[in-house]
Amino acid sequence: MPPCPVRSLVRLAQQSRLDLEKVMHITTATREYEAWVAGHTPMVRGQLFTKHKRMAQDPVQVLRGTFYRWTQMWPDVCPELAKSVNVLAVGDLHIASFGTWRDAYGRLVWGIDDFDEAYPMGYANGLVRLGVSAIMDEQEGALAVGVRDILRCVT
Repeated sequence: MPPCPVRSLVRLAQQSRLDLEKVMHITTATREYEAWVAGHTPMVRGQLFTKHKRMAQDPVQVLRGTFYRWTQMWPDVCPELAKSVNVLAVGDLHIASFGTWRDAYGRLVWGIDDFDEAYPMGYANGLVRLGVSAIMDEQEGALAVGVRDILRCVT
């Protein structure tokens, strides 16, 4: 498969000044997603306000907080990779999705700790999101290892 333009996705997520059409698009997508969520579970409006405020200040939070938008754009930005074999995927995979916890036996376990948006989708989706997350975190100085090392492991 041809490579996905990962750096293009990073630039898109980092744009601080979007043209009006794109702003309306993300705003519409966000309103529709939040209305859908509110129809399925109780919402705490104050937490949504805080989430929106954080996303307005930090591109990494945009990536982590708008998986619904990623799924809308994914087939257009990476059409060949969007056809990859479906697996039960994490969905909103990013660097901070990994962590440690104690299992039922008290053992320390390391792995993915965020499954709230798990869904059957192409395996390449998670790999590209993880790569984008690594690049963005490195640009913010949030990685202790080099992004090339991470991308080499992911690809």
